[in-house]
Amino acid sequence: METPFGCLPRQAVREDCACFCAETDSVCLMLEWEGCAVGYPIVLHVRGRRAVVVGGGKVAARKIHGLLEAGAEIVMIAPEAEPELQALAAGGMIVWKKKRFDPDDLAEAFLVIAATNDRKVNEAVAQAATPGQLVNVVDDPERCDFHVPAVVRRGPLTIAVSTGGASPAVARRIRRQLEEKYGEEYGPYLQFLQRARDVVLREVEDAEGRKLLFQALAADSFRQRGRWDEELAQLLANEKERNGERGKEL
Repeated sequence: METPFGCLPRQAVREDCACFCAETDSVCLMLEWEGCAVGYPIVLHVRGRRAVVVGGGKVAARKIHGLLEAGAEIVMIAPEAEPELQALAAGGMIVWKKKRFDPDDLAEAFLVIAATNDRKVNEAVAQAATPGQLVNVVDDPERCDFHVPAVVRRGPLTIAVSTGGASPAVARRIRRQLEEKYGEEYGPYLQFLQRARDVVLREVEDAEGRKLLFQALAADSFRQRGRWDEELAQLLANEKERNGERGKEL
């Protein structure tokens, strides 16, 4: 019998964090799998919200670059910082408070990341966070409200890969494979589809016709040909002709 979605073989899961399903000889996952916390994957909108990053090293730099891409307002707390982070601060891209961490630094923060190489400082950051603030402490999953997956971005397309902390190296390898499969052309392609969707919704009233058009636009062969605007115009013309013929039949 097949194992249902959300279930794993009994031997894969600790007994204290799962319930046994007698029908399938499997275990329904509740809290943890092989010691790794099970997360709920979401896309978090941080544009215009304050993100406080404590630390100025290479790890902090990776976190900050990701937050900048998402449009967060970033405050970095660190007595010293990598040259690339100093350049971001000099250019007004981030706010750099050149000092040691103080609990007051987290005021008005929506998201908090502790990314120093000092475990005591990271613990202090986690303890200073207030309820409602989302906290990530590097290399300390038990103190995290969330973790940052390996990400592939292609314009509007975002693909996130997580192993639940089991193996960041595997997550990075899978990300590289996805980067090869979904190349840079997916950025402009998705931007085109965004525009095309608005056009189809505006010009095509028939629900079935819309569905067929969206399927045609999403086909890999359509993307590969690259004549997107030209073919969209032809598809719309064909749909109008089809509707006209159907109207005559009625």
